[in-house]
Amino acid sequence: MFKVLDSAVPIACWSCSIGHNDSTLFCPHCSKIQPPPGGDYFSVFSLEPKLNLDLAKLEHEFHRLSRKLHPDRFARALDNEKQWSLADTALLNDAYRTLKDPLRRTEYLLKLLGAELSAGDESKEEKSARAPADLLEEVFELNMQLEEMRAARKSGETDFALEASLTQAREKYHVLLEAVDEDLRSEWDAWDEGDNVKRSSAQKEMVALLDRRRYLSNLVRDVNEVLGA
Repeated sequence: MFKVLDSAVPIACWSCSIGHNDSTLFCPHCSKIQPPPGGDYFSVFSLEPKLNLDLAKLEHEFHRLSRKLHPDRFARALDNEKQWSLADTALLNDAYRTLKDPLRRTEYLLKLLGAELSAGDESKEEKSARAPADLLEEVFELNMQLEEMRAARKSGETDFALEASLTQAREKYHVLLEAVDEDLRSEWDAWDEGDNVKRSSAQKEMVALLDRRRYLSNLVRDVNEVLGA
């Protein structure tokens, strides 16, 4: 079975001294709270790293652990236990927010695998260089229309034809985004169910699809800003 990382590093519980892996929030032997674990977000919930998760199970485990970590339970505990309850809660919340969201979960798993994803703070030139080949001419025309609309709005004019064209472009990009999401779901299945070769191929496809999705999302955002949507 392919593993993203081996987070089951044996450590000794600070309370009972019995060894356990460092991916757990509580000692499995004495049930005492542990320092923030060094494993990945999946291991926090005792989940195998996968892209198709049982979200109901994830939510149930989140609420169960949240109750166990609640500061009120540690009102009379040692100072280190009080601190760990806060730190573990913060970790649990971050892990839950990441894993429950399909796109954030995909990006997180890819980063665990060592994949390099495009940053969100790229310059205009870098974004232009990343334009999908099938959209190059269209994006060039769109950018010209966006500049025309900005100029028209600045002068107090209304160009209904240009507004209609931009609205139509936005609808098209929404359709393209839906297609990307459908392709991503197919790659999730390939990664979850495949061997190392298939997973490697799926990983590359997901990186490319996320890059395309981010680019399309930026186009929709730019059009919305100009149209005031």
